[in-house]
Amino acid sequence: MAKADDLHRFLRTRRSIRRFRPDPVPDAVIERILVTAAHAPSAHNTQPWRFVLVAPASSGRTRLAEALTSALRGDMTAAGAPQAEIEARMARSVRRINEAPVLILLCRDVTAVRENKRQDEVMAIQSVANAATYLLLAAHAEGLGGNWICWPLYAQAETRAALDLPETWEPQAMLFLGYPDETPGEKALKPMEEVVRRVG
Repeated sequence: MAKADDLHRFLRTRRSIRRFRPDPVPDAVIERILVTAAHAPSAHNTQPWRFVLVAPASSGRTRLAEALTSALRGDMTAAGAPQAEIEARMARSVRRINEAPVLILLCRDVTAVRENKRQDEVMAIQSVANAATYLLLAAHAEGLGGNWICWPLYAQAETRAALDLPETWEPQAMLFLGYPDETPGEKALKPMEEVVRRVG
């Protein structure tokens, strides 16, 4: 069993990685990561997470990139962004989608709730976020870097249609994983006295 200090060090050294080496990640490694993610806690053990692996250099990646950048273009145009800025942002988004050795879309199964209440919906969303955290930590344990991307939240219907997902699978986020091609700096943390309140 890992010593407590070692585990704390491991947890504190995970960083978001945005640049990856092109080396493929073995299927067995991806499988271990997904199994660990499925061990995340969920409200009432509903396990509402659904994982979608989108293969590299596939038509699925192309359709996903088109869906997300189309929504992005619409949002930026509506906000009055300059055309050059829109094109640069879209190109950067497509490049990141295509370059990620592993792309995993995280969805919430909207039927995996105890009751049809707003609180249950929020608990399910939190549960999917728990699975994403476990997934990133499992990737870190395998020597991989990862980055949590929220783009699908802005184009849920488009993302679902692009990947031909069930209507009950609600896209929440996607994770880019791969072997790091950058060394992240130290994380800037807010002072603990700012984020912790002790109540007696």
